[in-house]
Amino acid sequence: MTLVRWTPEDLARRIDDALEVFGEAMSYEQQALQVRRGYIATHLRRPDFYAVATLDDTDGRLLGFGYGYHSAPGQWWHDQVRAALTEDERQRWLTSCFELVEMHVRPSAQGRGLGAAQLRLLLSLTRDRTVLLSTPEADEQMSRAWRLYRRAGFQDVARHLMFPGDPRPFAVLGRPLPLPR
Repeated sequence: MTLVRWTPEDLARRIDDALEVFGEAMSYEQQALQVRRGYIATHLRRPDFYAVATLDDTDGRLLGFGYGYHSAPGQWWHDQVRAALTEDERQRWLTSCFELVEMHVRPSAQGRGLGAAQLRLLLSLTRDRTVLLSTPEADEQMSRAWRLYRRAGFQDVARHLMFPGDPRPFAVLGRPLPLPR
């Protein structure tokens, strides 16, 4: 397996592969994935956009990917999270923030450290001082994503946040950057 940095053009070129990985990892239906296609196309143009991918060495198959960008006022997710925080929390978390938008590994490739490697590489690319992400609330002992984020030092920033259009509660997790070596 090879971990690579992707440009926005690389992700755009392999968007079908990325949506396939996303769908497998999140158990999303095709209709939800097509909505994601539009989001990703918009995200590619955001300031300080960074992406990474893990490719199978034998056939180039996409095993996992992640991306994010500098979070700023006027971006939907940023504004949703901002509204849930106190002014002190906004200053701490949102002043210089990298928004980790997607981080996925095919279920058949999970458990090999790919998610952790992708996370480390992706977060090494940004100059922001903090990173935030949102993930569905889950049993932290059962979810691989939760275990990955906890091992990487992410802490609770907001819990049980309801985003418009999604019936599930989400946790917002964050940590200071850079990651320790």
